Amino acid sequence: MNKDKRRLILERLREANPKPTTELNYTSPFELLIAVILSAQATDVSVNKATDKLYPVANTPETILSLGVDGLKEYIKTIGLYNAKAENIIKTCSILINLYNSHVPEDRKALESLPGVGRKTANVVLNTAFGWPTIAVDTHIFRVANRTGFAPGKNVDEVEEKLLRYVPAEFKLDVHHWLILHGRYTCIARKPRCGSCLIEDLCEFKQKTEPEE
Repeated sequence: MNKDKRRLILERLREANPKPTTELNYTSPFELLIAVILSAQATDVSVNKATDKLYPVANTPETILSLGVDGLKEYIKTIGLYNAKAENIIKTCSILINLYNSHVPEDRKALESLPGVGRKTANVVLNTAFGWPTIAVDTHIFRVANRTGFAPGKNVDEVEEKLLRYVPAEFKLDVHHWLILHGRYTCIARKPRCGSCLIEDLCEFKQKTEPEE
């Protein structure tokens, strides 16, 4: 795919959704961090259901830490891998209190050192909470980047590296959200909704589907 076609795709996505953001519910960098940790191998809908009950009770490192692992599990047990996530979140809260004055650090290395936080989670927090032009590659973005031909790669690191290289600076802040939403609602895994896709004519996917009757 050439750069002119990529730019047209980005312009259309921007026109359709000028100010995209995450579908996770949060009101602070800390709430976002916890929600993103919980979202690994889980849907945003399921995470929001859990945090809508958790955050009115505990939404700071101190208050979540005071719940303890077992207390936290009661709020997040509907989410996949909740046992490991509860352990990681409690450890993360302790680290934030002891090392960062209870604040989420605006620093990639510091974020990635927290239990349950990898590169993707750090990218989401840096992008969404702090406005960094980072691109977190999840399963949706990986699929869209490969299927459309926008930034094909064998793994998430390769796709991220290509997106950072191919996406012009003016689009970098928002492209993460555009591609996730496109993959979640239009370019879905089993049968992409090509007939209702606003970039269908620019996409290089060869097995396009027919519009649904």
